[in-house]
Amino acid sequence: MKNASVLVVDDDPNATRVLSAILRADTYSVLEAMCVDSALNLMRANPVDAIITDVKMPGKDGYELFDYVNTHYPHIPVMFLTAYGKVDSAVSALSKGAFYYFVKPPDYQKLKQILASAISQSRQSSDHGLPDEDSLPVSKSIAMTRIYQTVAAIKDTETSILLSGETGTGKEVIANYLHYHSVRRAKPFIAVNCAAIPRELLESELFGYEKGAFTGASQSRAGKFEEAAGGTLFLDEIAEMDPALQAKLLRVLQERQVQRLGSNGKIDIDFRLITSTNRDLFREMEAGRFRADLFYRINVVCIELPPLRYRKEDIPMLATSFLTSFEKRESKHLRFSDEMIDVLTHYPWPGNVRQLKNAIERAVVMSPGPRITINHLPDEIRTYCGENKHHDAVMPLRSLELQAIHDALAACNGNKSSAARKLGISRKALYSRLKAS
Repeated sequence: MKNASVLVVDDDPNATRVLSAILRADTYSVLEAMCVDSALNLMRANPVDAIITDVKMPGKDGYELFDYVNTHYPHIPVMFLTAYGKVDSAVSALSKGAFYYFVKPPDYQKLKQILASAISQSRQSSDHGLPDEDSLPVSKSIAMTRIYQTVAAIKDTETSILLSGETGTGKEVIANYLHYHSVRRAKPFIAVNCAAIPRELLESELFGYEKGAFTGASQSRAGKFEEAAGGTLFLDEIAEMDPALQAKLLRVLQERQVQRLGSNGKIDIDFRLITSTNRDLFREMEAGRFRADLFYRINVVCIELPPLRYRKEDIPMLATSFLTSFEKRESKHLRFSDEMIDVLTHYPWPGNVRQLKNAIERAVVMSPGPRITINHLPDEIRTYCGENKHHDAVMPLRSLELQAIHDALAACNGNKSSAARKLGISRKALYSRLKAS
């Protein structure tokens, strides 16, 4: 396939030379690597349309390469070259998303056919793995419509973006969308959960280190800044980052250079930064837990995602969308009982969209069919509905909207401007709805 780039990874120079020559004769551009680390370095520096890798190599093996590619470059198809004795493992890799495997020595004509098909499918399905326009959650709420308009406007900019909102509101979904619909989509999307990594390890995770930098550093390792080269670095829950490390992050953003632990040299880096938090960073700054200079560096564009309880009109659409997805996965044909949507809309969803998705997944798994009833929902939802059975299960849309406004005002101590921002509407719109009530 013309203009397609293939990365061949094999520690056998003769095998690499033969395969590369065959592919180049078919107009492919070929990159060669003798080990997994070299392959990763080539991928970070060059566009790659497909990977053909040996399984058994010194150091990291082909499956470790596949796991990394499947996580950070999911659009790139991976094919394995394996010995007869390793076929079971190769088949297992197919179940995880590998495209194909060949037993050595391969049928080169068949290999070329499969390779062309892999690249063609990858390109046709989503332009280098790009999610389609439906990859953002369905919504008809005013707040989310405004957010999606903002996302569309900024997706190709180099601006730093801060995503804020409660846990489960979809911050990582927005971050993924911003990357895979941007000009950086062919490069890595690297996500780091700052709350999940111990503070003493987060610095080495981000900056990388040289061999001997500290006890246990038996070999050099690139950090997440370097791994995100050309792509996007997503720092989830950035408010959990230690202030001392915040200062080092600020310097990286200012200089666009990173220095590995134990090294005196600096490495130029190019990445787009997206951060997220479920905390109020203004309060964190006032308490001295978050640096003001870093805040203003990362907060060029701020997108605040409203809780699901403030946009209950979206719940039926989201629930139906999740049902369609999970019933297909489970090979079932299900539909909600008449009371299900009423119950789902009435529940406050403290875990937001993530909790709703998990609840629908559980219901699909638990239901023998053909209907999903409230008995298939998690205990906490059924208990809540039982305790509130005398309440109207579903309020009219205007009542729901008014309730959401009053909840937001209560949460913001009556500050209408803050409540409007939390709801994702203008202050004028908030006054208009209050007046209409």
